[in-house]
Amino acid sequence: MRDVSPIIAYRGWMLQVSIIVELLRTWPRVIFWLAVLAQAALWFLVPALFYSAPPGELPFVLAIGHEFQLGTHLGPPLAFWLADVMFTLSGRSVIGIYLLAQVCVVVTYWAVFNLGRAIVGAQQAAMATLLMVGISVLSVPTPDFSPAILAMPLTALALLHFWYAIGEGKRNYWFTLAIEIGLLLLTSYAGLILVGLMALWLLMTKQGKAALATTDPWMAGIVVVLVLFPHLIWLDVADELVLPTLHRLHSAEAADTNLFAWLRLVVILLAFHIGLAVLVALATVWRSMDQAAEFRRLPIDPFARNFVYTFALMPPFIATLIAAVVGLDNPLGGAQPLLVLSGLAVVVAAGDVIRFYRQPLVGLVWSALLVAPPLLTVIAVVLLPWIAAVDLAVVQPANAMGRFFAETFERRMGQPLSVVSGDPRLAALVALGTPARPSLYLFAAPRRSSWVTPEDIAKRGAVVVWPASDTAGLPPPEIKQAFPDLVPEVPRAFERPIQGRLPLLRIGWGMIRPQNAPPEAK
Repeated sequence: MRDVSPIIAYRGWMLQVSIIVELLRTWPRVIFWLAVLAQAALWFLVPALFYSAPPGELPFVLAIGHEFQLGTHLGPPLAFWLADVMFTLSGRSVIGIYLLAQVCVVVTYWAVFNLGRAIVGAQQAAMATLLMVGISVLSVPTPDFSPAILAMPLTALALLHFWYAIGEGKRNYWFTLAIEIGLLLLTSYAGLILVGLMALWLLMTKQGKAALATTDPWMAGIVVVLVLFPHLIWLDVADELVLPTLHRLHSAEAADTNLFAWLRLVVILLAFHIGLAVLVALATVWRSMDQAAEFRRLPIDPFARNFVYTFALMPPFIATLIAAVVGLDNPLGGAQPLLVLSGLAVVVAAGDVIRFYRQPLVGLVWSALLVAPPLLTVIAVVLLPWIAAVDLAVVQPANAMGRFFAETFERRMGQPLSVVSGDPRLAALVALGTPARPSLYLFAAPRRSSWVTPEDIAKRGAVVVWPASDTAGLPPPEIKQAFPDLVPEVPRAFERPIQGRLPLLRIGWGMIRPQNAPPEAK
């Protein structure tokens, strides 16, 4: 059979080129969109088809978003608001949240691709975005929508439009940048790191000083303040969020543990790049110079190179340092927005000529990095309950739990269920699966659910839930202490959508009777 694969001449040899190289040379936008949409589709379909309960912290995100607070202990409100809006628009289904999360991924990659086009050209920009598939934190945890996931596209868009405004002198992008910065700061306080670096860039570079001589950056600053104004008012009266941090800064514990904690966080961020490192190693470690396809670009201006390096390296450094000082377990603001320029930084550092070796093997490994994580997730969800009797949080029957407790409360008390408390995740799942969307009350930290007070519970009643290990279903001591008048009911057993060899999910529960419940209600 005649070989129809693409052939290019290189240094006197006839070099057979893989399809991925041919697409990078001739249609970089096509391969960019194919890769990005494939990743987004996989991580949308897997949770939409196989999860019966939201992953990770998503139940809490929705519980907080339903209250439409101007701010909470978890930070600014925008991500929580958007999650609740998408949940409502999608017919009270978390599938809308999974779609929102993947839209964030697509917008992030699109912004990085366009920034790369402006700096290194379309071919190498496509390579930079393909490398991002090897950054695990940008794919595997994305269905668990959170402020970090929303901050990811806002960070990438802000960097893109900041480059347009300061690197290319397009003054009309200052207003767009101001809106994006305002939205970023309404999503995560970690956005202040990016804003601070942008301010330094304006003050310390020739192009920045020239921009400051115009009115555009100053008007953009006013727009940012206007966008943030409601949250700034809330923050002014929420000083309990700031004082513990200041106390930590002066503590002996912080001084003893900060260096180790910072190194641990740096190692975690580096570990997220293992897939990217494997791709780079396979593509650049050569056997002979005649086996490589070349991708050339025009020399990069030092200003552009420094721009990429600064905004790729400094945000992770500062975020991990602050997290270590404050005592956080993860980088400030989450890892996702800190790593959006990692692929582009690698491409910039590779030089004006990038030689691509082992093309079939690199294509195979890249495909494995794209497909293997969602495939393994599906295998785990479907088979682990049968093979190892592992109880996965994403296969808990959230809707069945919510319906049962809501219908039981309404039938007995004569009014809709409006408050759920007890075990935090179980209570959040019940609130999510209940048609009336009751409020979540965190009894162990009441100030973190300030939208509900003990007086509200006494007036409106509540359902309290906890995991039960036996048929008695007695509440844990901490729940009994928080709700002394609680009378436990017979535990309720629920069957998971994929039950396997697991025992039924047994939930202990009790009800607090509202003050105005009719005596005859059963």
